[in-house]
Amino acid sequence: MGHRKRSQPRRGSLAYSPRIRAKSMEARVRAWPKVAGDEPRLLAHAGYKAGCVQIVSIDDREHTPSHGKQLVTLGTVIATPPITIVGIRGYSIDTNHTRNAEFDSFAKDLPKNVQNNLKIKTEGTPLDEAEKHLKKIKEIFAIVTTTPVDVNLEMKKPYIFEVKVEGGDIPKQFAFTKDLLGKTVKVDQVFESGTYVDTAAITKGKGWQGVIYRWGAKRKQHKSRKTVREIGSLGPISPQSVMYTVPRAGQTGFHQRVEYDKRIMIMSNTEKEEYKINPDGGFKHFGNVTGDFIIVKGSVPGTYRRLIKLRKQIRNEPKKVVKPNVLEVVI
Repeated sequence: MGHRKRSQPRRGSLAYSPRIRAKSMEARVRAWPKVAGDEPRLLAHAGYKAGCVQIVSIDDREHTPSHGKQLVTLGTVIATPPITIVGIRGYSIDTNHTRNAEFDSFAKDLPKNVQNNLKIKTEGTPLDEAEKHLKKIKEIFAIVTTTPVDVNLEMKKPYIFEVKVEGGDIPKQFAFTKDLLGKTVKVDQVFESGTYVDTAAITKGKGWQGVIYRWGAKRKQHKSRKTVREIGSLGPISPQSVMYTVPRAGQTGFHQRVEYDKRIMIMSNTEKEEYKINPDGGFKHFGNVTGDFIIVKGSVPGTYRRLIKLRKQIRNEPKKVVKPNVLEVVI
């Protein structure tokens, strides 16, 4: 008899491991880009995935066969209501490169839904005392909030997360964030049309799946074993242990993922009649988009109505921003 080959996964088994359920509906942003310049700025915004459209635009990528021609691409509509700056957090960094929160200062007269959901129930450090700690502060973060009710969704509990402030020195960053306390920031104050962003979200959950679907393993030959949709071998007889690199069945989807370099093709407001993006009856599982929105090229992680965090591009930043030439949006 000929030697049967063991079925192997088609793609790298350890590309995204462990594949477990995310702990929260909100994705964490663990890394932030460096920004040159003396003017402080926020590095992220947030929105809610509404649906998909087709974008007809002129391809402005040089050295491509379709350069200067019409290009039809997929676009994802993200409703981006203004985020509210509710606090400032200052971090010091010790010799082990560990962040330590030195102070938390909050705006006055916070909404009840925000105040009840803040992890720190105290009033926080007064701004005057916080300025005294600036000598040992290495990073300044703005504590921001966004609520799904702002885009006509049912969920009333707000999302509260941190956004890093970059540019200039620490006193400038503190003064910049202090001026924004209690105010709202629109998406066009953070990004502009044509820039690239990184999208962080929780992917669509698919429940418990086998190795064929979960890892892309090859089906076994017909009647070679009792089962066809299982892996051929879990490992050697001795030692009797299954290595963590062996594909197994388990949770699929509902993972945290970050996708890089998503270009903002359109940044507008539904009150402007420049682009009509709402289909008749609204987007499926979302409804009509009202207020500010953006359309990014390609797809983003997550299902409809899910929170999408938009971070400034951390890889392959171009030298200049080129505004896209969008001809039409096909619903």
